[in-house]
Amino acid sequence: MVPAIHTDNTRQETIVMVFRKVRVLVATACSIAVGWTSAGAQPSLAPVGILGVGIGRAAQGTENGRQGARSADLLTLFEEWRAFQQPKVIDGVPDYSVSAIAAQHATLSDYQRRLAAIDTTGWSVPQQVDYHIVRAEMNGLDFDLRVRRPWATNPAFYVSFFPSRSDQPAREGTVPAGAIELWLWQFPLTPHRVADLAARLRIIPKFLHEARRNLNGNGKDLWTYGIRSVRQQSVDLAALSTRVAGTSPALDSAVQRAREATDQFRVWLEQQAPHKTGPSGIGIANYSWYLKNVQLVPYTWAEEEVLMRRELARSRAALKLEEDRDRALPPSVPISTAAAFTTGFNSAVTEYMAFLRDHDVLTVRAYMDPALRAREGKFSASDHPREFFDEVNYRDPIVMLTHDYHWFDLARMAAEPHQDPIRREPLLYNVFVTRTEGFATALEEMMMHEGFLDKRPRSRELIYILIAERAARALGDLHLQNNDFTMEQAKTFASNWTPRGWLRVDGNTVWGEQHLYLQQPAYGTSYIIGKIQFDQLLDERAKQMGDAYTTKRFMDEFNAAGLIPMSLIRWQLTGNADEIVSMMRRASPRAH
Repeated sequence: MVPAIHTDNTRQETIVMVFRKVRVLVATACSIAVGWTSAGAQPSLAPVGILGVGIGRAAQGTENGRQGARSADLLTLFEEWRAFQQPKVIDGVPDYSVSAIAAQHATLSDYQRRLAAIDTTGWSVPQQVDYHIVRAEMNGLDFDLRVRRPWATNPAFYVSFFPSRSDQPAREGTVPAGAIELWLWQFPLTPHRVADLAARLRIIPKFLHEARRNLNGNGKDLWTYGIRSVRQQSVDLAALSTRVAGTSPALDSAVQRAREATDQFRVWLEQQAPHKTGPSGIGIANYSWYLKNVQLVPYTWAEEEVLMRRELARSRAALKLEEDRDRALPPSVPISTAAAFTTGFNSAVTEYMAFLRDHDVLTVRAYMDPALRAREGKFSASDHPREFFDEVNYRDPIVMLTHDYHWFDLARMAAEPHQDPIRREPLLYNVFVTRTEGFATALEEMMMHEGFLDKRPRSRELIYILIAERAARALGDLHLQNNDFTMEQAKTFASNWTPRGWLRVDGNTVWGEQHLYLQQPAYGTSYIIGKIQFDQLLDERAKQMGDAYTTKRFMDEFNAAGLIPMSLIRWQLTGNADEIVSMMRRASPRAH
């Protein structure tokens, strides 16, 4: 049972004053007020009256000491939990066998009971937020053990080689322990790093051998589209083989064997594929449980479906009005040369950073400019069909820089690690997505309203195209998980409802997105849901600030909260816990 939520005394209009465990009771010497959250949560009880200078200070000190000890208990549990969450490793291979998973599941409840036993009475809002972060992570493992079971259902789970960096705090979706993030290796490799990489690559054949024992799911789409991910691992290993050829015989051999094992695994998957005939989605009840208990999103599957349809209609209608307003203007034309691509990108970064600074949108840090410039990317010639985001980026690179706030987030994590240990490292199970993906989506339209695109009317159209694409693909997420859509139907739906035909149904983008959303419930909806939550937060916090509101002040508060669920950021910044209270009260029994 989760402890009651307690209001932050610094933000509430009334303050609870109750002395505990004080043997001398002098009723006339203390004043007691009881503060309740707007949603009716139990009050936070903290001693603030005066029984006499000596006794009052002693009681306060004792209570503060107890709170500190209980907060330390949470941190200790968090550290132990993070170690427990990792699978056991046998001969370098993470163990996802049936027996290992059963043993982990049996022990998880012990950690959940320890968490529930921690008394959060008197804790500040940030401390209570930390508590719910840990609770969400534990619920994430519980959900994987009971419902998702990626090690048993999803062949793509066994892809463990990633050449490029994700723009998220942790890689999207389900990723096995010990995955190779090649971008962390600096080339040319030192002899020590050569040996390290070769050792890591030698694990891949053994890991894929275990995969054949563990995979027993019947989901047709998860299995079929997982094959494509496995095939891509072979392509990526071939590229590595070329890159490091001749560096070391041991490394050459390790790369070759990893690729051969990957190809053999793909063949096995293809042989099994005709026998996979079942649905791949988790169903509505599980989806709604996951939203409330893992992602800490205060909506159900059905509520999100309504919101996505509304946002799709809003963005498409707004686009038509923008296009009508701009009808006398020349159309936006994509860039056509690599030189123009590089020049346009760097000019856009310069202009964007100047706008953030000169318009006091947020506090600009020294690491922000280089974080963006490092993400220039590569130009694709016009004789190749463009993917969706290239269609946007090649018309005006400044638009996608707003969504690239991800790279500010990652640079901040490295340059200014969060002072709170629980928020310092990436949260597990992509619990951060309403903040990372949701805010990056919100920032696109927010910057337009700040005047960023006033001199670029055609680029305003791009903002609404982006929102429409996110809403369309989010509906694919929802209906994949409800088993209303197959992957092919989800791809077709997203493509058909994305304006201008830019999301090609035969493209890599629509495939990659829908495959991720099938593997990771609520990821596809997080862009729009997080945006909606951010809009609500900005409105409420601005109302609280009154005339003292500035976007810069608000954004600095927002960034300081860390990469945590948007509902928790709202609680910390406004003191309003109603969403968390409601989710805890409405939480449905565990679905299966």
